[in-house]
Amino acid sequence: MTTNTGTRYKLYGWKLSGSLAIEAAFAEAGVAFDFVPIDSKARENLSEAYHRINPRQQLPAVMLPDGTCIAEGPAILLHIADAFPDAALAPRPGSFARAHHDRWLSFFQANVYEGELRKLFPDRYAATADCASSVREAAVSYVERHYEIFEEVLGEGPYFLGERFSVLDIYVWMLAQWMPADWLAARCPKVKRLSDTVASRPAVAPVHDFHFGGGASM
Repeated sequence: MTTNTGTRYKLYGWKLSGSLAIEAAFAEAGVAFDFVPIDSKARENLSEAYHRINPRQQLPAVMLPDGTCIAEGPAILLHIADAFPDAALAPRPGSFARAHHDRWLSFFQANVYEGELRKLFPDRYAATADCASSVREAAVSYVERHYEIFEEVLGEGPYFLGERFSVLDIYVWMLAQWMPADWLAARCPKVKRLSDTVASRPAVAPVHDFHFGGGASM
């Protein structure tokens, strides 16, 4: 991560939040950016100042060099891939490969990422406090089911697109860190292999080490 000033990208994020995938994508693309820490544990994301950046008040968000802001992790990842095509972080827009890539990127955001939020913050999804444990229990099974669906479509790798690395692999790597490593190894070994391969990439490894404490395996 870099902290120089100037007219360039600003990433609003926090350690172990969804911003870490954006850090990895910027690193892979060789893009300098300013990191703006938003301490979600201190509820800084609920401030009026951050509300003006992202009305959803979630992390991450990115201020583009033109001064406008975008949010939603997959949208940011796809922007990086398209804005810096020399990094080859996604298939060509309009190609069949891109359609499949974007389908699974959306799949992980809509199902796995959202399911992880229900696991971590079940009270947000329950009308009464006594329902929170049921929400979390259902979310665990829901997330596991969607990893198993993805496991079935993965080839022999090392990445989703075979030898070609993409921002989808970055997103899966990030989310896989929030799953029990032993469960992934036993039930979704191809997903675990993909995640470990991404974590060991030279550009991603420093991001992985900063957020998760070193090593490709959790």
